Amino acid sequence: MSDSFDPTDRNRTAEHGELAVTLGLGGTVRIGANTLAVSDLTVMFEAIARSGSVQGFADALGLSYRAAWARLQAYEAALGRPLVRKTRGHGTALTEFGAALAEAFSAATFGLEAGFVRETRSVEQRLRRLLTGRAGALTLAASHDPLVVQVLSEGDGIELSVMGSRAALGRLLEGSADAAGFHCGAQGPAEAGPPFSDVHAGAGFVLTPLFEREQGLLLAPGNPRGIRSVTDLAREDVRYVNRQKGSGTRDWFDRMLAEAALSPSAIRGYAVEEFTHQAVAAVIACGAADAGLGVRAAAERLGLDFVTLGWETYYLAVSRSLDAPALADLIGAVRTRAAHMSGYRVVLDGAD
Repeated sequence: MSDSFDPTDRNRTAEHGELAVTLGLGGTVRIGANTLAVSDLTVMFEAIARSGSVQGFADALGLSYRAAWARLQAYEAALGRPLVRKTRGHGTALTEFGAALAEAFSAATFGLEAGFVRETRSVEQRLRRLLTGRAGALTLAASHDPLVVQVLSEGDGIELSVMGSRAALGRLLEGSADAAGFHCGAQGPAEAGPPFSDVHAGAGFVLTPLFEREQGLLLAPGNPRGIRSVTDLAREDVRYVNRQKGSGTRDWFDRMLAEAALSPSAIRGYAVEEFTHQAVAAVIACGAADAGLGVRAAAERLGLDFVTLGWETYYLAVSRSLDAPALADLIGAVRTRAAHMSGYRVVLDGAD
């Protein structure tokens, strides 16, 4: 009887949530001629701290007590210091040296944890596609943009969560999203500071400029207040509607206020917040506000007046290791449509 493989078994395994990848701190500690695996030491430290016994260490590795004790002694011989001590009535505990070394590894793991989570998502995507021929749904955390929302509504394979640019990048950096869409006004990510400056090639990310879009003041039809610039927003007869804290548009507005030497308290309605360009436009269209900062596309959709304040780049950030055809399709579709939409333009090659 041959050991034939049924492809349906492969598909069933990967499609029913049974696929899981775990990455952790690896590497070695070399002292003289001795080389110790960091993962082995970490397992030992965690097991003894949790169980208060060498037997707990043995159970964690599926070893006999004697084998676990011999391994512990080998670690101590290589390090030249005792790692554990036995106390009558209290079991086994880590020595001061052992606890300090355990803390060093724990701190390193914590510092790398977000990277482990991101890379785990990337490996799972690749493995799922290798096993089934299909990739699982990707999660995109992104600042609101009418064009991006429109393109994603016409396709599948990408789950969109709309939020501010800072929150979107936070999701990517902590590993709870596969990609982030963001903007940082009329400056590049490197100049915008964290978290924007944290997403770069040296940190293991690919940053793709999707398009440029025109931002400006969204105004009531006919601009009855005669608003022409940011300084006009400080007039007593002007009601402003703001974007939420953490959004790229809010950050840009705050920078423009600072450049104009205007305090937020001078803006009537500064504390009134909406979460999308479309919501800001709707508040103005219904007469509840006179002005707000947003993209030209939102103004034109609701028949509002628009005073341009400049162009900005909208970026897509992903881990370098993520191989995701769905994102490549998204980039192509968005760029194609941006070339033919008012208020958008294609980013020139090499533009940032």
